[in-house]
Amino acid sequence: MIRAILIWLALTGAALAQGDTRLMILHDHGNPVVSEMIELTIRGEYDLTVSLEDMEFPNSPDYDWIQIARDDWHKDRVQGRLLQIFERKIALFPRRDGPLTVGPVSHKLTYVTADGQRAQTTVTADPVTLAVRAFPADAPPLSARQLTLTDELSAEPGRLKKDEILTRRVTIEALGTLAHHLPERPDLSQPWLILFSQPETRETVLTEGGPVARVVWEWQLRPRTGEPAILHAEAFTWFDTDNRQIQVAPLKPIPFGFAGFGSNFGDPEGPVLRNRLGTLLSLGGGMALGLGLMLRGRGLLPRDRIRRQLRRWQPGPHAGAMRHAADTGDLPALRAAADRHLHWRGQPAPAVMAQLDRQLFAADPPPGFDARRWLAAFHRALRGA
Repeated sequence: MIRAILIWLALTGAALAQGDTRLMILHDHGNPVVSEMIELTIRGEYDLTVSLEDMEFPNSPDYDWIQIARDDWHKDRVQGRLLQIFERKIALFPRRDGPLTVGPVSHKLTYVTADGQRAQTTVTADPVTLAVRAFPADAPPLSARQLTLTDELSAEPGRLKKDEILTRRVTIEALGTLAHHLPERPDLSQPWLILFSQPETRETVLTEGGPVARVVWEWQLRPRTGEPAILHAEAFTWFDTDNRQIQVAPLKPIPFGFAGFGSNFGDPEGPVLRNRLGTLLSLGGGMALGLGLMLRGRGLLPRDRIRRQLRRWQPGPHAGAMRHAADTGDLPALRAAADRHLHWRGQPAPAVMAQLDRQLFAADPPPGFDARRWLAAFHRALRGA
């Protein structure tokens, strides 16, 4: 496409006179979105013998940019005349939508005159204006030609041995973007989890196919207790510039547990929980006794079972967070609060959780999702479990 533009300009533009120069900013993109890579070619056609040159691409708060190839100097015929050609490749990434002006760009040249002397001139390319569209999702802008997410675990998280530490390493590589456009490190902290985060690595590598951005996150994870738990899922939204559609790169949920655990070993909060439970049982002794008598003469349930039964009748410490998230439509916060509530109640996730996960992680989520209605269905499912 760029070659077609260059040929068109060469055929329709005015011919260069002896010793004349011409500098242009060329591109072949008609509908970029915010953060999408736009490849620019700064092309100079000089009827001069250039010995030294200097060009600075202008910075702007409206875009990021990076040079993606070495400057190319060669000779070519334009309208039958052999000229010295200069080409510089720039990748430009808009930071906002709307009209975006790039340039002017100036090229300072030192050339050899006919009598062998040195002379200087400055050639300027007129600015170009790009029509940038808004990023097509309510998410931090991230556009790429290709994105790969790798999630590696050092062991099976559902069958950890006592004192075993799980290492999780997540790598994101994206072609056609810059490293600082990649997502921020997700927060995996949970009350039931001991977590240590290694420093992240983030870099942009130039390749023949374009800039490749890479970020690596690594954590060491260990549950505080032997009780099963689930580390919630995460999702990163990005725009596929080849297919022109939004994609989702998910981090799947991780179920944690210890192989053959029998008690909450290594739990620093165990004595506190036991004291709280003892107080609760003392205050609610009549309720506990009633629950035991309802079991057709089989006696009282084990302590942890009684605790779960009692919690079925309590709103729990996460009720406010779930209501606020549903009222504001913050689905990631709603998912996290619901997951904490399930862990507090000691119940598995009901089938209705799949509806929320589809809204969060599906590439094309079904329309008409109502967070308040979903929360009501979630509570009904827990009461009926």
